[in-house]
Amino acid sequence: MVITGKQKLALLLLFCTVAPAAIMPRAGAVITCGEMYSILYPCVDYIMNGGKVPGECCSGLASLVTSLKTRPDRRAACTCAKAAAGSANPEQLGRAMGLPGKCGVHMPFKISPNVDCSKIK
Repeated sequence: MVITGKQKLALLLLFCTVAPAAIMPRAGAVITCGEMYSILYPCVDYIMNGGKVPGECCSGLASLVTSLKTRPDRRAACTCAKAAAGSANPEQLGRAMGLPGKCGVHMPFKISPNVDCSKIK
């Protein structure tokens, strides 16, 4: 499957979610944007078009957040989300920013083009 630029943007913005495939902790490794794209794939359609948030999106988001156990992982995820947020249109950004609330998931950082990822603990 090929992920288009728009889908990557949506995935990152979404930052949020997905598949029951949780990221396994890796000694010393930091989550990559590619891993996030894969995890957030179920959220793409919602971020791009709106509608109902898929359950797979929320479970993926919860899995992603749970996997961000280290400060470097949280900062790396924040950086990926920030980059995507900076390129999103206002509607997509609004949907991505609202996903944690719709899914009942507490994000360790705000999905925003203005977040300072270096301050993430």
